[in-house]
Amino acid sequence: MAGRLVDIAIIGGGVNGCGIARDAAGRGLSVFLCEMGDLAQGTSSSSTKLYHGGLRYLEYLEFRLVREALEEREVLLKAMPHIAWPMRFVLPHHSGLRPAWMLRLGLFIYDHLGRHRSLPGTRKLDLHTNPVGAALKPSFSIGFEYSDGWVQDSRLVVLNARDAALQGASINVRSRCILAEQTDGVWRLEVQDADTGATQSVQARALVNAGGPWVSDIIGNCVRLNTKDRIRLVRGSHIVVRKRFEHDRAYIFQNADGRVIFAIPYEDDFTLIGTTDRDHVGSPSDAVCTPEETEYLCTAVSEYLLDPVTPADVVWTYSGVRPLYDDGAKSATAATRDYVLKVEQPSGAAPLLNIFGGKITTYRRLAEAALDKLQPFFPQMGGSWTASASLPGGDFPLGGAGDLSTRLRERYSFLDMPWANRLVRTYGTDAFTLLGDASDAGDLGRDFGATLTEAEVVWLREQEWARCVEDVLWRRTKLGLRMTSDQVQALDDWMRTSPAREKAQESRRAHGSR
Repeated sequence: MAGRLVDIAIIGGGVNGCGIARDAAGRGLSVFLCEMGDLAQGTSSSSTKLYHGGLRYLEYLEFRLVREALEEREVLLKAMPHIAWPMRFVLPHHSGLRPAWMLRLGLFIYDHLGRHRSLPGTRKLDLHTNPVGAALKPSFSIGFEYSDGWVQDSRLVVLNARDAALQGASINVRSRCILAEQTDGVWRLEVQDADTGATQSVQARALVNAGGPWVSDIIGNCVRLNTKDRIRLVRGSHIVVRKRFEHDRAYIFQNADGRVIFAIPYEDDFTLIGTTDRDHVGSPSDAVCTPEETEYLCTAVSEYLLDPVTPADVVWTYSGVRPLYDDGAKSATAATRDYVLKVEQPSGAAPLLNIFGGKITTYRRLAEAALDKLQPFFPQMGGSWTASASLPGGDFPLGGAGDLSTRLRERYSFLDMPWANRLVRTYGTDAFTLLGDASDAGDLGRDFGATLTEAEVVWLREQEWARCVEDVLWRRTKLGLRMTSDQVQALDDWMRTSPAREKAQESRRAHGSR
């Protein structure tokens, strides 16, 4: 069976795959995307959640990457003010590590490397008098404060997928590509549904391999192509503890091994600490934060914090594998974070574009670069457009989330401020559509706890491809930090047995996108 024909088929539902799908669909190309698990299930939900230029990359002379990332920080803070916002970072000076003049110079370059800058610049702090010093040991007297950005990484992926689907792309989760081969000048893909085991055949004029840490597996086992390009799998682990300081700024701590560790305000009541940089051996699916990594992170931040962090304080850990382009660097920390795009087109066959590396901050520019690579094969495609387009729910001014929460409470008086803030920080203006005509909380259906209602779960399932409890509690939201085991079980039971679930699955099977 030949299957339907599309312009571009994309393997991989992380930030790069979904970003390319969105860009391509907006240029008028027909797009099919398949993801073997959930959207952002791998690397794209396991970042440090920073939307930043990468201050430490300056030490490795990655000036092009840092400049591009700083410029993208400006573009995308405006495009997604509901899920990303500016954040100030405090860098204490450690007398035994990088000298103060080096920190000052690096921050000066960081402030001025990008062509546009709307965020406040660096300033020097007296940590003995400034409130941010209260959480630190008194031996730290001087610090520097600079600007960067924060992003809800997995929501960024989902919103790119949603925008792609709104423009006609077919988004297929839990759909593994088991074979991709050249047939009559096009790619033919066999894609298997993880729930039913059924397969569908799709033909594409071009194939994009955005498999992230699985990119080499796709090349070798699915596409079956020989290539010299390789990726280096580097594991980054994080720990989450109860809130360690009251202010809204994050810390960046230098470590004796040359790395830096972040301590970041997280989900109102927690502090996120990370990350590690270790070469990973084995399947990316097996990545976990090891006891040794937990101890490493606790020790690193406890050198600075007045109230030390111990493994017993950890309430959650997560770990992901970065698919870095293998540039032969001696250590995982020194390996490039830049992306590399390679087009393979043997003897006039349909093109294959392999995506190596990349970082979440530059995903949109990566997508533009990918479409530039494919443009010769699709001369009819439209021009670049995403730099000035907001993501779904993001059609309000940067810094306007507070006003939007107030408007939401005026319309839905049963919401308290924390609930309204969470909905705005998750859905933006789409929160009004989600809540619909509700006049009280009872109109939203079953209350699963932690302000999660049946209406929200139905939205996540029908609009955002959530299929199981982990999708809802750990990728679409972070309510897994707040719900009890009994509440989680009740949600799991409901999602497994709700008639709406069967209806949604039937719709997905019929239309191949939701």
